[in-house]
Amino acid sequence: MAVTQYQATGRRKSSVARVRLVPGTGKFTCNDRNFVEYIPSAAIRLDVLQPLTLTGVQDQYDCLVNVQGGGISGQAGAMRLGIARALLLVNPEFRSALKRAGFLTRDSREVERKKYGLKKARRSPQFSKR
Repeated sequence: MAVTQYQATGRRKSSVARVRLVPGTGKFTCNDRNFVEYIPSAAIRLDVLQPLTLTGVQDQYDCLVNVQGGGISGQAGAMRLGIARALLLVNPEFRSALKRAGFLTRDSREVERKKYGLKKARRSPQFSKR
């Protein structure tokens, strides 16, 4: 028996999140671990769940996320974008609300590359008079 599921991908910095929404009770699993255990910060958890609460479907779908690369903040941003894109597949009428809230825009900021002769992208070596 085929279960209806909606898949989408979200990216942020160097993180990639593959999100699956499956009809269920609102359980959230991230990399086969509990969501609260995976992301200990309550503020970041709220940020990730914003698309679900905005559309009012947080208790109707189980969210299964595989996320790789980057740190907690980048992974959270990737999850949020992936969830928002999956919700569009659930119901295209969510588009206006998600777009207005800015959840469908991919944050394109990336780390600037290091330049030769410098310590980082812009940080110059300490000046020494002698």
